[in-house]
Amino acid sequence: MPDLIAPAAAAMPQTAWAAALARARRRLGRTVIFVTLLSLGIAILITAIDGHGFGAKIIYSLCVGGTCMAITDATRLLAAWLTDRFRAARGLPQSPSGFESGWRGILPAALVAMLLGPPVGMWLADKLTGFNSPSLLNWGYSGTRFTLVISVLGTLISVFVLSTLERLSSARAQAEAAQRRAAENQLRLLQSQLEPHMLFNTLANLRVLIGMDPVRAQAMLDHLIAFLRATLSASRNAQHPLSAEFKHLADYLALMAVRMGPRLAVALDLPAELSGIAVPPLLLQPLVENAIKHGLEPKVEGGRIEVGARRVGAALQLSVRDTGVGLNAMPAGLAASGTSFGLEQVRARLATLYQDRATLTLQPVTAVNGDAQGGVLALITLPLTDNQ
Repeated sequence: MPDLIAPAAAAMPQTAWAAALARARRRLGRTVIFVTLLSLGIAILITAIDGHGFGAKIIYSLCVGGTCMAITDATRLLAAWLTDRFRAARGLPQSPSGFESGWRGILPAALVAMLLGPPVGMWLADKLTGFNSPSLLNWGYSGTRFTLVISVLGTLISVFVLSTLERLSSARAQAEAAQRRAAENQLRLLQSQLEPHMLFNTLANLRVLIGMDPVRAQAMLDHLIAFLRATLSASRNAQHPLSAEFKHLADYLALMAVRMGPRLAVALDLPAELSGIAVPPLLLQPLVENAIKHGLEPKVEGGRIEVGARRVGAALQLSVRDTGVGLNAMPAGLAASGTSFGLEQVRARLATLYQDRATLTLQPVTAVNGDAQGGVLALITLPLTDNQ
């Protein structure tokens, strides 16, 4: 039997180069917009000072500003690459936080941009306009001093604004990551809280069946092993196929069927075309547990649980319907808003993973289709990606 409690394989450490490249891609659109607006402002300012030549000035301003930003990002990427080479040469583990990150990376990069950006940008603008700008090495020429002052100020403004936005974005990403970790920790806690009475009752039934019906006892033991294996495996995965979710439910419901006997009827409906869709693990089990505990167990004759999946437009709809006592006979808090521990965990996970694009609702079946059997219908709606 495979080791059920072996930890998941550790992820390969991210390099400083990979982290820097990812950050550069994320801020590319924001950087282009900011540099364009800043260059436009500088061109307008210079035109207001001398009163003519706005077309040429916007070209020169865009070329100098764009070159400075390109040199800044290229310098930061180069610094990150050199950091990786240095750590590898010293036998140190790779780390995504290196020379490139923070002020240590952006200030040296800005200095390089201020030295190389203006002459390279002016040369590029000359090629585009056909003009021949004076050399920036001629410090006695007043236009040189003005160009360099504007370039330095523009670069400093860009560094300050973009680095502030980058730090805010990083802080927001860290907060979201912490939120996701908290939600996943809650999931692991939920997964670890296998109801003791369910497990003890299962073992007690096993003890009786071993002497009375060994074949049935072996089948029950197989379901218990599969259920525990799936639960432990799910705690190490953020998602698994919908078919695995239904297989896990089948094992759980088989155990419940041994306990409840003919009082429990089960129907699982998973269309083949939906079986490969990735969903968070153990998403449906709390709904099924609630249906049994609050819907079917209080009912003398028991009832039926139906679990299904279907595509509704660009969404996946998962349903758990029971023919139990209904919302009116449930505890007040659960009937009013569905606020049991399991339901709150499901709602918290959906909010963390999908924000407001996923929903969980409870509704009486009689309000949906007038079914005389009554009961409760729990619906989860998840967004589907383009390739699903």
